[in-house]
Amino acid sequence: MDKKEENSPQDDAKVMNEPEEDNFTRYTLFDITIDSGLKDDEGNEIPRPFTKNQMRKWLKKVKWENRKAEKRAKEKARAKERRREAREANIDLGPNRKALKKMKLERPKKSTAVVIDLSFDHLMMEKDRFKVIKQILRCYSINRRSETPVQFHITSFGEKSKTDMSRHNGYEHWDINFHEAPYLEVFPKDKIVYLTSESDNVIEQFEENTAYIIGGLVDHNKHKVDLYLLLHHK
Repeated sequence: MDKKEENSPQDDAKVMNEPEEDNFTRYTLFDITIDSGLKDDEGNEIPRPFTKNQMRKWLKKVKWENRKAEKRAKEKARAKERRREAREANIDLGPNRKALKKMKLERPKKSTAVVIDLSFDHLMMEKDRFKVIKQILRCYSINRRSETPVQFHITSFGEKSKTDMSRHNGYEHWDINFHEAPYLEVFPKDKIVYLTSESDNVIEQFEENTAYIIGGLVDHNKHKVDLYLLLHHK
């Protein structure tokens, strides 16, 4: 009679740890099961829907969206508290959103244009591009509340800029003129004034029917000279 072979505790542990059907490891992230990779009968890896790099970017975006929602809720609560305190102290907080919309319909815009040139995406890291977008939002907010608003334009609005702006829902409906083309293709050359701190020319007053260009570049002094030389040759 053949003796029945008994498995050792180590063998039992191996059997328990082996996957029943899959030949790959699974990782669970945010309650979503992600496969690290499948293999066919010959041992070749089958491409998954996400690469590791894509997954890292996706996780980064999820975390950013969560932080943005939390930040928005806190800002909304703080704004509500400020309004309450202002009412109690009889402090004027300025026009509300409804009043701003009415002002937008009633007030004529000046023919002067302020233009942000976004043709420098390739010179900046992602965090610096976000700083440029933040400055654009600030300019937009100030222009909306101005009694004499100017025409606000964005030129060289490429794919990177669109991706960065897409973090702000509904930006397409803002009172901003977005152009994929560079500023030289949008405005007459004789009506363009490019503002740079490296120039010796000083503007005493703004002129009508003129486009004043501002370089959308956060460079920490690394590219200012190159920018000035580039504009000089244009």
